[in-house]
Amino acid sequence: MSTPEEDALAKKRFLAMNLVRLSGVVMILLGLLCALDKIDIPGARIIGVIFILIGMIDTFLVPLMLAKRWRS
Repeated sequence: MSTPEEDALAKKRFLAMNLVRLSGVVMILLGLLCALDKIDIPGARIIGVIFILIGMIDTFLVPLMLAKRWRS
């Protein structure tokens, strides 16, 4: 049986992982807007591609790394 402290810690970690995923998705969407020239800034395509790549890492890899770190 788990203690209330363990439950609270698990909820915080679950929330953190989902916020990381959500921020990654937002970054991907922002990158798509830049890459498709919907946002008018100099060098938007390059910035958009960078945002997309960082967002993909943030969405898919960082939650796995957090889970692995918290498991040990």
